[in-house]
Amino acid sequence: MPKKQNKVFAVIGLGTFGRKVAEVLAERGGDVIAIDNDADLINHVKDTVTQAVLLDSTDESSLADAPFDDVDVAVVAIGDNVAASILTTALLKRVGVPHVLARSVSDLHEQVLRQIGADEIVNIEVDEGVRVAMKLLSPEVLDRIPVSESISVAELFAPRSFVGKSIGKLDLRRRFNVNIVSVTRTTFAVDEIGNPVRNEQIVFPTTEEVIEEGDVLLVVGKNDDIDTLKEF
Repeated sequence: MPKKQNKVFAVIGLGTFGRKVAEVLAERGGDVIAIDNDADLINHVKDTVTQAVLLDSTDESSLADAPFDDVDVAVVAIGDNVAASILTTALLKRVGVPHVLARSVSDLHEQVLRQIGADEIVNIEVDEGVRVAMKLLSPEVLDRIPVSESISVAELFAPRSFVGKSIGKLDLRRRFNVNIVSVTRTTFAVDEIGNPVRNEQIVFPTTEEVIEEGDVLLVVGKNDDIDTLKEF
């Protein structure tokens, strides 16, 4: 049997969240099946995704006839109808989709989704609220993406005390329990007609890499350790 070239994703619910998920997955090379019961929403994505299907995901017979045989991950992006979200998730598990990621809009909704077998749950309202609060508390951190309740991937300007020192000399893993994933370095030049040109380079550093002024560090670690790091 030939091996599948790309992961196959089904995105059910093409509101703002679902449509963006479908578009990004397709842009990054995924095979995407977009599903909604609104013909206008289907028309918006039909030229972007692999397949666009107009159906009611809460109707068991319709869902059973949908092309889920090769789907690796289904994303239930329905947010405005909790009952539809729950029923769709349950039916997807019944037809054998290996991994179902569902969007929740409340703690109770999340609890029910877990009980019916959702493999992964996101609450974009809560997640974004956490990110905004963390940004207000730590304005030095440019962005922060939670990995778990206590661990994040964060982007921050290199502290002044790091400038001119190598990654090895800083020894952040031992001193702060934080790992540097990459360094974004921006330089400026002038083109042939005198216009300024901004060049951005992403470096995956070795221990010999020296931190320069203006470098942006992408780090992973516990939130408390990241907050300690930014103070140096």
